[in-house]
Amino acid sequence: MIKRKLRRHIRRSIFRFAGLMMPVVGAMVSAYALGVEPRKVDYNERDMVLPRLKPGFDGYRIIQISDLHFDSWIAAKTMLPQIIERINEYNADLIVVTGDFVSSYPENHIEHLRKNLSMLKAKDGVLAVMGNHDHWYNVGILREMLQDAGLKELRNEVFSIQRDDDYLHIAGIEDHWKGLSDVDAIVEQIDDEHCAILLAHEPDYADISSPTGRFDLQLSGHSHGGQINLPFTGAPWLPRYGEKYPAGHYRIGNMQLYTNRGLGTTMLPIRFNCPPEVSIFTLRSPKVAKATQFPIPHGTK
Repeated sequence: MIKRKLRRHIRRSIFRFAGLMMPVVGAMVSAYALGVEPRKVDYNERDMVLPRLKPGFDGYRIIQISDLHFDSWIAAKTMLPQIIERINEYNADLIVVTGDFVSSYPENHIEHLRKNLSMLKAKDGVLAVMGNHDHWYNVGILREMLQDAGLKELRNEVFSIQRDDDYLHIAGIEDHWKGLSDVDAIVEQIDDEHCAILLAHEPDYADISSPTGRFDLQLSGHSHGGQINLPFTGAPWLPRYGEKYPAGHYRIGNMQLYTNRGLGTTMLPIRFNCPPEVSIFTLRSPKVAKATQFPIPHGTK
């Protein structure tokens, strides 16, 4: 009898303690998601073995940033200069920005964006494509800003880099959400012999770009990895055209895809188990590199 009462008392005490702790734990998780993780940038370095990459481009380094959302990224004005300083330390051959510079009205932030983006330095320049948010508001003023900052926007066109007799094609697709993408126009501009990389804001565009057989790699953003990545269930919400391939490295057919988690945030200024990301790719030619290309299941990470 005494033991039964004692067990009942212990159970009640445990439930009471758990009830008291739940708000505390919730507050701690919220504080972390709001104030800590959005500032913990992951500098993700990886080798990418690309079948058509010529030996002259083995070791070529590309840095990708995406989804700045400068106006809704709480720490943008303090963090972005630090991130750019760190990026420049990598001495990249090329820097690419895969869209969504802002969330809404760019006019209030254009000077800060111009000042920061103009500090990006790479041997072959800085390329960019626009995202859906950029097109929803004043895309014209953003285009002027990019030009002033020294960035080249690719609008269904190709930027080709030459080393001796070898080429590396960097293509940029216009925003698919707005119905402006034209992969056929890009395919007409590139040959089948040399490596081609596609910059496309929305990652699910890979289901359109891969069947062309012309691209070795697609670099995308858009989904932010979901911003919130819950254990066992994953992201509670993902945007249109960012649902199938929300974050990380995939293979779709013979093409590889990498989806960057972005730097900024939208809707809620929080991140949980999904830190902001700068992607640093070292390209490897299979004719030169001994680097192992880890097998990636089709359509998955």
